[in-house]
Amino acid sequence: MKQLIIHGDPGIRNGAIVRYEGDDGESEVVCFGINRNGEYHGPDRVQLWCTVGSEDEFEDYEKRNFTPHFLDVDRVDADDVEVVRAKSDLAV
Repeated sequence: MKQLIIHGDPGIRNGAIVRYEGDDGESEVVCFGINRNGEYHGPDRVQLWCTVGSEDEFEDYEKRNFTPHFLDVDRVDADDVEVVRAKSDLAV
């Protein structure tokens, strides 16, 4: 599990599956939770702070079996993110 900061908005919501080129090579991850920052104040464009991981890590996310401040962080531009699935089936 890690934190993914996306500069810009590629149009994803909770449950999205994205592919991006990170420090440790190409990764395909599920977005468990997304915080939208910079809507009114802050940088010139929106930043999405996503908690991401593999599908088998979702139970740890639900049970909060991790320490958010100690997750590894990857940063990418929205243009460099390939959206495999934009949102989960139950997302609005």
